[in-house]
Formats: sequence, structure tokens, C-alpha cells
Amino acid sequence: MTSSVSITVDRAAVVAPVRRRLFGAFVEHGGRGVYTGLYEPGHPSATEDGFRGDVLELVKELGVTTVRYPGGNFVSGYRWEDGIGPRERRPRRREIAWHATETNEIGVDEFARWARLAGTEVVLAVNLGTRGIQEALDLLEYVNGEPGTTLADLRAANGHPRPYRIRTWCLGNELDGTWQLGHLTADDYGKLAARTAQAMNAAEPGLELIACGSSWTGMATFGEWERVVLEHAYDQVSHISCHAYYFEKDGDLGTFLASSLDMEHFIRTTAATADHVKAKLRRTRTIGISFDEWNVWYQGRPPTESEAPDAARIKAGEWPVAPRRLEDVYSVADAVVVGSLLITLLRNADRVELANLAQLVNVIAPIMTEPGGPAWRQTTFFPFALTARLAAGVVLAPRVRCGAYDSAHGAAPFVDAAVTFDEATGSAAVFLVNRDLTGPRTVTIDVASLGLTAIAQALTLHDDDVYARNTLTDRTRVGLAENDSATFDGGVVTVELPAVSWTALALS
Repeated sequence: MTSSVSITVDRAAVVAPVRRRLFGAFVEHGGRGVYTGLYEPGHPSATEDGFRGDVLELVKELGVTTVRYPGGNFVSGYRWEDGIGPRERRPRRREIAWHATETNEIGVDEFARWARLAGTEVVLAVNLGTRGIQEALDLLEYVNGEPGTTLADLRAANGHPRPYRIRTWCLGNELDGTWQLGHLTADDYGKLAARTAQAMNAAEPGLELIACGSSWTGMATFGEWERVVLEHAYDQVSHISCHAYYFEKDGDLGTFLASSLDMEHFIRTTAATADHVKAKLRRTRTIGISFDEWNVWYQGRPPTESEAPDAARIKAGEWPVAPRRLEDVYSVADAVVVGSLLITLLRNADRVELANLAQLVNVIAPIMTEPGGPAWRQTTFFPFALTARLAAGVVLAPRVRCGAYDSAHGAAPFVDAAVTFDEATGSAAVFLVNRDLTGPRTVTIDVASLGLTAIAQALTLHDDDVYARNTLTDRTRVGLAENDSATFDGGVVTVELPAVSWTALALS
């Protein structure tokens, strides 16, 4: 027996345009995110630049629109000059954030080249942990300056005469966290961010500058951090960031599946705080939100069998190159949560203007690789790729009527949904998650106001084993399947959602 859910879609209930930059990702110099992830010169698929061609194809399939680089915790100790010029002259450094040796084979020039090959835009972070305003200005001149000044000419001499024209910049990373190199109080960071932003804006007007917000909602300073930082930097920045990671704790799958309620709270609280500062300062411009780190991440778990040798070396005081770290192997349940977080980002597109899944390859990532071997899609790849492909036009706010269950995040509706509608093409997409652990839910969706007549595609991610995974030895265990239950009659779509599942419907 199934329990019914009804959803009504109103063509006039427009939230915001579909923001393509919600489908961003994140690459950090940590673990195998870069080396043997993006870059492996000896790989059979390697391009002339040494980038893995199989990974490039998967990134294109994933639909990534922006990539935040080079961190992350890594950026708070990074000297960008180490990664430019002839490779044989680049220094090898101890990388403190992730306890490894950084070879600097890949730097900003190589990454910009990779981004062009991948068809994505670079979002660049500056080091405000161990460095400051001058270093940020130098990097800006190097990547965006027209030839005729020392650093722009240096870029040209390094083989890149045309400016990269990077428009979006992160002012440091997670500087509210005690784990961060150069950790600051909100007052100190707000002043530094404001001065850095003011200088960067003077050097190149029209940049998008993102101030660090809270690293997660559990931070003791959450809310107050945003207020203090924005009171200093409101006039100089365009966005404030949010970071959030979720994982199943103590076997409480129901609360894990309700993680998007915490993301919703995070977004609304951050927006309310920014609007409070806007009113206090009597400004008219609204600060946007950049959710530039989000994902499922099993923090604190012991090393896997493949990670254990590198973990032992690190514990022994060694500084290995590109050790296996944070290589979470994702389950169906993890993918359902990622799908539900995407639903939340879409529904809040009036305020969340860009977002970055953290990370892209190997390190808590939708794409995995084996050195010298294959690359494959994790379970989390599928909801991201399909949402990025189908979401178009404007986001509509659906009215969902269904029951709820108790979770540590509050009352969680069994079914959640987001809808996009593209009037130009006469198409719509409906994204659905069923959090119910006990069984399927039959959903009726009234889309009569959209004037559509057919289901072009109905795909569901589900498995009877919610912990099924794709691994090196079974790379296609989990994937999307046609949902044959979907019907369309008289402006109403009816579809059955299996227990613990994510579904996308394309309507025309």
C-alpha cells in the first residue's frame, strides 16, 4: 500500500530565474583531488597538457558551470607564485592544511587551461589566512591584467598573453574556524575583507567578491559572525558564503534524509542577517548568498583500506604527495540527500546565486579515479547531472501536501519538490525526493497551469539496498532507471516514488 501526496504547480508562483551557477563544483589541492584526479600525465587518456581526458568527459556530463579553486583550507597557506613558470623551477612545499607535500605542478595557469577544456568558469579564492591585501592584488593583476604591467607581462611570458577575466573571487576561506591557518575573529576578518575588497574593486571595478560566512550552522558564532563581517564589508562585497556538510550519525537515517531542513535554516538565517545589516546601514543593494561548499561528508570516519597506508605515513610524520584522503564512497541514501539539497538550492534561487558541490574528483566527490585506471560515477553524480541538465527557465514554488515525520532537524515532509518551467521551450522539470523509509509514495502533480501535455522522461534513483554503492570493482551498481509508473492525464502527473528515492520528471 502506498501513501498519497498532492502537489500543485502555479505558473505565476515564480521564485527566481534558474541560476546556472548553482551547478558549480570545487577543486582543492588536497588528497587526490588534483594529482591523479584532474591531472595524470602518464594516464592512457591524458591530454597533451597531462589532464585526464576521461575525467574531463565526466565533468562535462556532470554539467558543472563554475569551479571554485584552489581551496578550501589549502588556500589559507598557499603562495600562488609557487604554481607559475617552468615546472622544474617550482618549489615543493609542506602543505599544512592536509599534511602533504605540494609539488606545485598545477597552478593558476594550468587550472585556467583545464577549466577551458571542461567548459567551466573559474571562481578564484585568495589567501587571507597567512597573506593579505597586496598578495590578492598581485594575483588579480597576474590573472586579469592587460599586458603592459609587470605581473601581466609575466603571465604572458609564461605562455598566456590573454587575461583570464576571472570575475568572481572568494575573500579567504572559513576564517571563522579554529582549524584554519590564520583564523580570525569576526571583527578582524570583517576589517581585512573590507580593506581587501576595497583594493580589489579599485583595481578592477565590477568584480563579484564573496566574504566568508559561517563554516556551518553549529558554529558558536553563527549569525553574529555574518552580522559583524557585513557591518564592515557590506559596501565592498556582493555575496556572503555558506558551507555545510551532512552525514548519517548513529544510524539515524531519517534525520540524515532531512538534512535539507538544516540547509534551508542556514540560507534563511544568513539572508535575514544580511538584510538586518542592509536596514541598519540604510542600503538599497541586497547581498546574495554563495553556498560555495556543500555535500555529504563522513567527517571523522576511520581511513578506508585504500586510505590506510597513507594515513599511517601521515601519522608517522611523513608528508606524502597526493595521499588518498577523504575518499568517501557514496550510497543511494547519500545520493538522495544530495538530490534533496539541490532541490533546496533551487527553491532558494531568489537568494542563493551560486553554489559549489565540494568537491569534484576523488575527495568527497561525484567522480572517482584509479591511478592508471578507470574513472567512474559515484551515486551522487546522477542527481547533480540530471538536475543541471533539466533545470531551465524559472523556478516555481510548488505547494506540497503530505505528512511529515520527526527528525533532529524538525518535522520533515516525507516528500519534497522543486519545479522549473521554461516558457521559451514549452518544457518543465519536476524534482522529487521521497524520504519515507517504510515504503513508496504515490504523488499527483497538478501542472495544468503550465499548459503541458506529455512526459518526456521520468528517471528515478533507488535501490532496495539504500547503502548500495558504485566501487572500483562494481562501477555501475547504482544508476538512474526509467520510472514506468509516471502517467499524464488532464493536466495531472501521477508517479510512484519508491522508498528513499530521488526522481526527475521532464515534461513537455
